[in-house]
Amino acid sequence: MIRAVVQADPIDLARELSAIEAHGAGGIATFTGLVRADDGVSTLELEHYPGATDAALLALAEQAARRWSLLAVTVIHRVGLMQPGERIVFVGAAAAHRAPALEACAFLIDRLKTDAPFWKRETRGGNARWVEPRGSDDAAAARWSEPD
Repeated sequence: MIRAVVQADPIDLARELSAIEAHGAGGIATFTGLVRADDGVSTLELEHYPGATDAALLALAEQAARRWSLLAVTVIHRVGLMQPGERIVFVGAAAAHRAPALEACAFLIDRLKTDAPFWKRETRGGNARWVEPRGSDDAAAARWSEPD
């Protein structure tokens, strides 16, 4: 099972984990990202380019499934207006053993930050600003480049 979704609705962790567990894997790894309240962030709004964002998430999920022989992979990313503490992203990977599941999960979350077209706007103290890409995200994604 390969599943990649962009949605405005909250992420139901129990439902998503149950769907992954149904594939009989020996190891399942998940990552759930939350909207942080760093430095007084009161809201986070994510915009995306429909079609392109969906395709980018699916391509990453398919790449992970091939690279680590996954039994199941799910990538869900929210868009729209969110409050601190809300779930913004869920990544789940199921494999025969734990190591491939853990590696695939780390790969997916690292590459999502750089490969998926999302635009973030934070509001702090009533002032909204677009979030710029970070060099640390590029470095994390680069570690997954396959040799030529």
